[in-house]
Amino acid sequence: MKITDKLAKAEREGRPFWSFEFFPPRTAQGLQNLYDRIERMRDLGPEFIDITWGAGGKNADLTSSLVEVCQETIGIECCMHLCCTEMPKEKVEWALKQAKAHGCQNILALRGDPVAGSTTWKPTPGGFHHAVDLVRFIHEHHPGDFCVAVAGFPQGHPETPDTPEGHHQEMIWLKEKVDAGADFIFTQMFYDTDIFFDWVRRVRAAGITVPIVPGIMPIQNWEKFQTWVKREKIVVPPHFYDALLPIKGDDEKVRAVGTKLVGHMCRTLLGNEDAGIKGLHIYTLNLEKGARMLLRELGFEGRREQIAPLPWRPSLTPHRRTETIRPIFWANRVKSYLSRTDDWDEFPNGRWGDSRSPAYGDLDGYPVSIGIASTEAYSLWGHPTTFADISALFARFCRGDLVKLPWSSQPPASETSVITDQLAKMNELGYLTINSQPAVDGVQSDDRVHGWGPAGGYVYQKAYLEFFVSPSLLSALIRRIERDPRITYFAVNKGGDLRTNNHSEGPNAVTWGVFPGKEIVQPTIVEAISFIAWKDEAFELGLQWAALYPEGSPSRALIEEVMNTSYLVNIVANDFKDGTSIFAPFVLDQAVPTAANGVSGVDGVNGTNGTHVVADKANGVLESVANGVKSAVEVVKGATASVNGH
Repeated sequence: MKITDKLAKAEREGRPFWSFEFFPPRTAQGLQNLYDRIERMRDLGPEFIDITWGAGGKNADLTSSLVEVCQETIGIECCMHLCCTEMPKEKVEWALKQAKAHGCQNILALRGDPVAGSTTWKPTPGGFHHAVDLVRFIHEHHPGDFCVAVAGFPQGHPETPDTPEGHHQEMIWLKEKVDAGADFIFTQMFYDTDIFFDWVRRVRAAGITVPIVPGIMPIQNWEKFQTWVKREKIVVPPHFYDALLPIKGDDEKVRAVGTKLVGHMCRTLLGNEDAGIKGLHIYTLNLEKGARMLLRELGFEGRREQIAPLPWRPSLTPHRRTETIRPIFWANRVKSYLSRTDDWDEFPNGRWGDSRSPAYGDLDGYPVSIGIASTEAYSLWGHPTTFADISALFARFCRGDLVKLPWSSQPPASETSVITDQLAKMNELGYLTINSQPAVDGVQSDDRVHGWGPAGGYVYQKAYLEFFVSPSLLSALIRRIERDPRITYFAVNKGGDLRTNNHSEGPNAVTWGVFPGKEIVQPTIVEAISFIAWKDEAFELGLQWAALYPEGSPSRALIEEVMNTSYLVNIVANDFKDGTSIFAPFVLDQAVPTAANGVSGVDGVNGTNGTHVVADKANGVLESVANGVKSAVEVVKGATASVNGH
């Protein structure tokens, strides 16, 4: 989405907006750390983020990778810097094509700084002399593809004389950039609001009407503050120094006082009606705390619609922007789902069966990786030698005492906090949970835990559980499940033997939302074909965990046996008004066993449970429905949905 559209929407809704700037680190490990930070800072609700570009494209690959991951996996709109410095037209064209391929629709066009070791800027042969040339090139060669921003300098550009004539010339150059097609202006950092407001008045007097977004630099500590002030020759009001000088040796106090000072400055900017400033662009320096503290000081909280437009993180690449439905199984493995479905011609929008390609990528073509080294695995999970050791790890994860498991690289979602005790007890009883969600009955869409989607709506979800279990426990569990017709299940082992009581060929919607002026939205489903594709990955992750331990070791043998003998089961309690029914078959009030449950000496289970046992391989059983998946939810006059007859 173009930033100008986002700014216009914020103005129509009468709310301020904010955005963050990041720069690509120099190393792959630094890039991974930054991905994690951007993931966390996304929950602060920025409208977009801004990614810088090294002179001459020296960090071109890192910049492109950062934009790609942010657009596709993190699902946050990007604005990519593009400079003239050491950038011939061919390299500029490559950068623009990369940005477009990643779904980035926003470019900040800059002349750039002189090359390293030089104080004088020189144009590149075959390149561009000024930012205005870059603006014209973008619009000429990619008409309509990009929203283009340019830079503004409230204190004047460092190379421009600080004279009335110099200020006038700078305004002429800014007007040229806007007339060439610049859609809005980012400003250089500043701390003196009087200087800024005077500059805004001169900008408007020059006939420039595009939005202005002021650049805000939080005060992280005294040393960084002084470094940037000297580097950019920033005018600092005396009261800043009066407050900061006495505490300059204490970083925590400098950050706290600096946050108050910059917060007051931001309120002054936003409160000046004549200036018409509607939002802030925060220069983070790739740091989280300063930006977080500033937003807290201003009382700014991210809108739920911005943070969670759907229950899962949407991808903003061109071919996935309209995707609105995904199976629940990959909830904790987003990158894998994106990879295994990347070759689909179309993605589900509105109804699962209308657009879905018929197959998931095989694991051979889309290698699954546990993504952890042996040393980290030993530190996290130790060396389990009994089934009780494994179940204890899963229980600890559910309680938040363990940061990851092979099936989830992130801690449990906040919504599972309402079922933490039940999940932990399930694991202690031998049901190794890897995915779950509680029932939700009409919670407001802006609820901070369960909410998603546009404001003014209501969201619903059915209780869902997914776990590994031994065949001996499974047979008794199925008998208890089948006493309640409201519960449906699929159970499949590594070899593909399937057991189910679900006779529907269509998907089962497990989340949906009702919003003003919209059709019922059904973004998350449980569906047979997808589950069979997921089970291969789920078992492979377990076997990769085992392979982290030396061959012949007790830990490796134990985990391999669990994976090779267990069933992967998913259960849906279709009565979303009864949040406890899904746990009833597990008899959670029973005593926790002290020995391994069915890990060794496992019986065959096919044919032991009567009507719903399927001994054939799952892929063969499901062949007849592979191309006929249908939508399961129909709107029932006004409010709720009837799903698979429940």
